[in-house]
Amino acid sequence: MANIRIIGTPSDFGQGRRGVDMGPSAIRYAGLMEKLQQLGHTVEDLGDIPVPTPETRHVDNQKLKYLNEVVAVCTRLSEQVAAVRSDGHIPLVLGGDHSIAIGSLAGVAAAKQPFGVIWFDAHGDMNTDETTPSGNIHGMPLAASLGFGHPQLTGVGGFSPKVRPEHVVLVGIRSIDPDEARLIRESGIRFFTMADIDRLGMESVMKQAIEIASRGTTGIHLSLDLDALDPMYAPGVGTPVNGGVTYREGHLAMELLAESGLVQSVDVVEVNPILDHRNQTGRMAVELVESLFGKKVM
Repeated sequence: MANIRIIGTPSDFGQGRRGVDMGPSAIRYAGLMEKLQQLGHTVEDLGDIPVPTPETRHVDNQKLKYLNEVVAVCTRLSEQVAAVRSDGHIPLVLGGDHSIAIGSLAGVAAAKQPFGVIWFDAHGDMNTDETTPSGNIHGMPLAASLGFGHPQLTGVGGFSPKVRPEHVVLVGIRSIDPDEARLIRESGIRFFTMADIDRLGMESVMKQAIEIASRGTTGIHLSLDLDALDPMYAPGVGTPVNGGVTYREGHLAMELLAESGLVQSVDVVEVNPILDHRNQTGRMAVELVESLFGKKVM
């Protein structure tokens, strides 16, 4: 059984739509802690990273909206994740928009041990300030963690890069900006689009992803964006994209990760209760995390 520490990061500074700051509350309300405890895990909720509201701040750079605020939040998060990892526990970070993953990965990387990353997402999150069409930093966290982009983002935690491209796998992508696609290919990270999942099946894709992310590493960080799922199953996200992962494909992916025994850290992001239907997406997040931590039918 695992020792899990929940860290809420209610930030929507990286997102263009308000509401994702309520994601940690929605996921908690769906019974996250209780359901993990029912599986036999030891779970402690460490509360939320303090995050100011966007109404109290202003945007200085349209290509890097709320840069200083994102860096401050991610720095606090990285310190807490590093502390949890140093105690031998699994940090389970609840977002918040996906920019918080800059802090999650910086915290894991603080141990200076190679680790793998499976980025489960409709988007590549490989934009930089030079390629972004929106200026929203939630489209940049993977690039920043690989060392691409503005030095304030790449430098969170005091060093860069956090992870090596040969240890990173994108799964479920289906909405990629042209310049972002170029950086994905040039970086050398592996990716599986929804078309690949259609052709190969989720089992084959996840087995390959786990093998890539675990080769020469100490474990795997899962970055789970709920918009990886089709909006039919997860409507409460800020950037929904049709044609996504189905309910069963999502659970199979998590079950295969559970069987691997390699997951050492997790972030769950982009749940937006304002856009949701009766917390459907918050409940979906909890169900996927249950499968990730070992829940089975029999």
